[in-house]
Amino acid sequence: MGKILKRVNGIQHIGVGNADLEGTWKWYRKFFGTDISMFDSVAEAPLMNVYTKGKPINKHAAMILNLQGGCAMELVEPKSFKARKPDFIPQLGDIGIYITQIKVKNVKASYDFYINNEAKVLGEISKTPDGRETFFVEDPNGLIFQIVPGSQWFTNTGHHSGGVSGCSIGVTNIEKSVKFWALLGYDKIVFDETAVFGDWHGLPGGNERLHRVLLEQSQPNGGGFAEVMGTTTVELFQSLDREPRKIYKGRMWGDTGFVHVGMDVKNMHDLGDILAKNGHGFTCDSSSGLHMGKTRVHCTYIEDPDGTLIELIEVYKIPIMEKWGIFLDVHKRDPLKPLPRFMLKSMRFNRRKD
Repeated sequence: MGKILKRVNGIQHIGVGNADLEGTWKWYRKFFGTDISMFDSVAEAPLMNVYTKGKPINKHAAMILNLQGGCAMELVEPKSFKARKPDFIPQLGDIGIYITQIKVKNVKASYDFYINNEAKVLGEISKTPDGRETFFVEDPNGLIFQIVPGSQWFTNTGHHSGGVSGCSIGVTNIEKSVKFWALLGYDKIVFDETAVFGDWHGLPGGNERLHRVLLEQSQPNGGGFAEVMGTTTVELFQSLDREPRKIYKGRMWGDTGFVHVGMDVKNMHDLGDILAKNGHGFTCDSSSGLHMGKTRVHCTYIEDPDGTLIELIEVYKIPIMEKWGIFLDVHKRDPLKPLPRFMLKSMRFNRRKD
């Protein structure tokens, strides 16, 4: 196969800190259809010492996926301390990951589903700056999710929703942040606008003037899970009328909120050299073989220009049918070649049912 190319395949997951993993996951199964478990384990998190005040914490973590299509979420419930929310209500313009996008088959049908099931919907259906229908919902932890139309689907389980398709991040300098995300392959600008945005009127801070940029990757997404994950976006926004606050100031990794963006990468070492030369070297590094349950990965962390955490993951071994002891050594595969569809579909045997 030759030398493995260094690349970022795209968003793999969004990390979600919370105080009740089982309760949060049950809500996500109902509303987001994320009922596939890629791993579910309780273990220490020594890699995160720099973000947990120098002490290793114990945490319950589960990587959950909607097999219809979309990226995963890693639910993290600290066991060494009680996850706490910020002591203020974060709003648009504040620094950090503020919104996670969830793709659906039909926005109006999903809106009706949320209303009929008494979810906390924020505002009504509106249009994004690039013309897509959208609305927002708040989960039981107070975290905001944006519902957007999806066009890439892998299977059909009958659920109205797919999984994660992107996230929105508050920054202090759009130009610097755009350059940073270009290093991670998000080099195509979908829109770049400054306004008081109509689709954000129902959100805290939505009546303020903001600079907003939506990015996507110009290269096609790759990797073994590309057909499931689909293409993804990163949205950056900057407050123009006030001094923003950091969402995670004074709190720890694992506290309630969107704790990190996880990126699927290949050739971690060469990619790390490039990032270091551009001022974004690894702040944490598992070196080679970090085990999460029976999944084995190489994990590192970097920070965006404002300190928001980006996890880089190079996957070595994943469970396909864990209950029967069937695993896949991903590291030896062509980094651009998708896994066979039958193998990806077999993850349905890891489904959590209510």
